[in-house]
Amino acid sequence: MIDILYHDDQLMMVNKPCDLLSVPGRAPEHQDCLISRVQQQLPNARIVHRLDCATSGVMVLALNPDSHRHLSRQFQERLTEKRYIAEVMGRMHTDAGSVEQPLRCDWERRPRQIVDPEQGKHALTHWQVLARGDTTTRVALTPITGRSHQLRVHMQCIGHPIVGDRFYAPAAGIAASPRLKLHALWLAVNHSLSGERINVTAPCPF
Repeated sequence: MIDILYHDDQLMMVNKPCDLLSVPGRAPEHQDCLISRVQQQLPNARIVHRLDCATSGVMVLALNPDSHRHLSRQFQERLTEKRYIAEVMGRMHTDAGSVEQPLRCDWERRPRQIVDPEQGKHALTHWQVLARGDTTTRVALTPITGRSHQLRVHMQCIGHPIVGDRFYAPAAGIAASPRLKLHALWLAVNHSLSGERINVTAPCPF
């Protein structure tokens, strides 16, 4: 069962588990996904945005075509607000900062992404330290843009890959956790009918 965080006749906010696709993959073994599970209960539910398979946390789904258009426009025009929690490798000594590095697909190693100043698309992430451990740091991440693997690549490129990241962390970072320690903690969108700002939090599981 998918944990429902908010639900009305226009949209629903859910808590996606880690290691679950947002939408079906091409292969038969990749048909199980968030939207297919939700549609077993609510056939009209439609995907608006995605989280990486390995990432857990808040996602919004539309429940009719008008809501889908309204929500999709908010993501395109960057009217949504998102906050993530991550545990990264190393002890970060600065309390906060930003990473602004353009990203594109690494076509030879898809779905990996790489920094490319010439062909990459603009990407901006703000980060803030929440707690420091001996060998890791807990951070809040605020993506301003929504590029694929943005948070994962941006943290890697400043020398602090996310713990458990099978694509971008070194062997020690992968061995340190059975899951990617990246969670979509909080999402805010405007309701498609009332215009009310809806803020939903999914408690961090790590």
